[in-house]
Amino acid sequence: MSDMQKTLQQEVTLSGIGLHTGKEVKLTIKPAKENTGFVFVRTDLEGHPQVEADVNYVVATERGTTLEKLGVKINTCEHLLAALVGCDVDNAILEMDASEPPIMDGSSKFFVEAIESVGVVEQTIAREYLVVKEVLSYTDPATGSEITIIPSDNYEITTMVDFGTKVLGTQNATLKNISEFKEEISSARTFSFLHELEMLLDHGLIKGGDISNAIVYVDKDLTPDTTEKLKKAFGKDNVSIRPNGILDNLTLNYPNEAARHKLLDVIGDLALAGVKIKGKVIANKPGHFVNTQFAKKLNRQWKLQKKKNVPDFDLTKEPVFDINGIMKLMPHRPPFLLIDKVLELSDSHVVGLKNVTMNEPFFVGHFPKEPVMPGVLQVEALAQTGGILVLASVPDPENYSTYFIKMDKVKFKRKVVPGDTMIFKIELIEPIRRGIVHMQGYGYVGDTVAVEAELMAQVAKNKVD
Repeated sequence: MSDMQKTLQQEVTLSGIGLHTGKEVKLTIKPAKENTGFVFVRTDLEGHPQVEADVNYVVATERGTTLEKLGVKINTCEHLLAALVGCDVDNAILEMDASEPPIMDGSSKFFVEAIESVGVVEQTIAREYLVVKEVLSYTDPATGSEITIIPSDNYEITTMVDFGTKVLGTQNATLKNISEFKEEISSARTFSFLHELEMLLDHGLIKGGDISNAIVYVDKDLTPDTTEKLKKAFGKDNVSIRPNGILDNLTLNYPNEAARHKLLDVIGDLALAGVKIKGKVIANKPGHFVNTQFAKKLNRQWKLQKKKNVPDFDLTKEPVFDINGIMKLMPHRPPFLLIDKVLELSDSHVVGLKNVTMNEPFFVGHFPKEPVMPGVLQVEALAQTGGILVLASVPDPENYSTYFIKMDKVKFKRKVVPGDTMIFKIELIEPIRRGIVHMQGYGYVGDTVAVEAELMAQVAKNKVD
């Protein structure tokens, strides 16, 4: 699967009824530029106000997830968001002339088909991920609902539902890879219990429902009074119960359709975290409240990860360059060669590593009783890592050297001591022009920034005697 952001090739429109508002609505899904995310636009309101799909705008989670920004609401957004994530889309404008997307058949199927009908196109900026490195969880003590995420290379989801009813029982569903969303999850429809449906009808809270867009599990006796209410609500001459305990309005797509739909809801609600996820989600009795509370936790984790800007690296992988490879590129030699490995290398960035040991010659005098790596050498190590980025791009690196021109915005944020492993990440601020290299560098110990600096250097050909 590509790691570049994606959007729709062209816009596509669907129409239908909002489940809870009962209003006819036209939804147009439009392409959007990189780093837009998912943005709802209310075309029925003056000024066409926007509401970003951001968990911090969640204001209600009863019977669906509701967003509100500056008084503008978006109801029941989760099925549409799940379809966008399931179709591997990162950026889209979602124009609606009402507050709620059309319910369609109560699943994500029709949204997926609409997106696929126009196709998805790669964009020019790489995706960013929330890479889960430790177990995170959220529990709702009131309901016992719990969501946990553990490290994984893919976005995986498992849901377990148990409503304490004989008619539904306990169900599980698992999605091993988001690429399987269309086939395994998208057509799982929303469901309700008869007692809930009756209450919603009594209170006028399900105006857009019809007999085809919700599975109804019959968890109470179907009295003549209830039967009449259902016949009237759904415009049917008769309603009855199937042997499997659901109303005869539809046939299940899967025996565990309820668990699959709950998984669909988890994907839609966690889309509000605002970032692609690499981790395995395990959701026990999920619901919109616990889903969105967990999305808030993931959003905070993502902002913290972005702030630290820690590169995601694997020390067990084969390095791009070991010390011998580095010495073929660089003119530096011990004791002034300050990088041991190069872990990543592209046209615009490099990640290097240095193991700081007590054997370093500078610890003899800095400071013998409390050894600390000098800050100037940390900056030099950053510069050497940047030198790798430059020299690896020329065919005869042995004939070139890089020289410091400028250092700016240098900050030292943590002592570096024997036993530390330093990771250096250098990124080009702008393309190399006429041998001038403008770079941003960070040095990390663990997940903490130890040093950062903006560096400028010049690449020059060595003089031949």
